[in-house]
Amino acid sequence: MKRFGAIALAVLIAGCATRPAGRPANEPRGTYAPQPLPPSVSPATYVAQAASIDLFVVRSSELAQQRSADPRLRNLASTLIAGHNGLAAQLSFGGRRLNLLPGAALLPQHQAMYDELAASANFDQTYVRQQRAIHGAALSLHSDYARYGPSPTLRPVAANAVTVERGHLALLRGL
Repeated sequence: MKRFGAIALAVLIAGCATRPAGRPANEPRGTYAPQPLPPSVSPATYVAQAASIDLFVVRSSELAQQRSADPRLRNLASTLIAGHNGLAAQLSFGGRRLNLLPGAALLPQHQAMYDELAASANFDQTYVRQQRAIHGAALSLHSDYARYGPSPTLRPVAANAVTVERGHLALLRGL
């Protein structure tokens, strides 16, 4: 009887080990392939992109405070300005520790967005559309960098930015 119990225990343990580590339990055998990590951007690229996004949000929101007749958009613009000025300050502090100063000019794609907004006949609609797009892109950038970025100095900056961007996207969805 003891021998039967030992054999049953051995079979049970062997059955548990038939699935390679890391393969989901519901994944059919032979179909699992580990997902490669997304390529991380360099610290310099991260700082440049994040700084340009912050600058775009601040400048376009300042324009919204001047041009929008909707008090909800003007209030949103104030919130976005405060949040992105804070993110820019954190990015600047982290970047300085790596001798990477954020730029004071928009990257070409963000400048084109700003020019489109400034020339828009339907300002409020263009502003909201652009803010949703830029905050989605920012969330992706910061989220990826927080997980896979090579700089331990900038990863916490990116992680904090993820929280801010999620909050801003929630506000934008409410419009």
